Amino acid sequence: MTTNRTFTMLKPDSVEKGNIGAILEKINAAGFRIVALKLTQMTDRDAKAFYAVHKERPFYGELVEYMTRGPVVAAILEKSNAVEDFRALIGATNPEEAAVGTIRKLFATSISENAVHGSDSDENAAIESAFHFSEREMY
Repeated sequence: MTTNRTFTMLKPDSVEKGNIGAILEKINAAGFRIVALKLTQMTDRDAKAFYAVHKERPFYGELVEYMTRGPVVAAILEKSNAVEDFRALIGATNPEEAAVGTIRKLFATSISENAVHGSDSDENAAIESAFHFSEREMY
């Protein structure tokens, strides 16, 4: 069963480059409703916990370092078929392989600095949303 919510995070490179507004506009234009939004800074502990699934991967340390180097924008988005539709909107992890018009094609510079995170399943969307937001922060 699919849900109507997904989680996204505009990564430090997006914030550093001043792309928050442009990315949020693409999200709104694609029909998503923002139900929670905040600018926040992940601690080392936060990033390690959030990306624990990648702990054994060779890029884990670099990922944690990247995600803690500056602020991120965390958001919960609502739309019918939210997870799948958002994954299509952000495009492939490698911006060189991302479809024209996708967020990563427009704003990412590399596989490691790929502008935005998007949940890959309904289950992970719920877990990731709860990691960053309390119930009273979701509207």
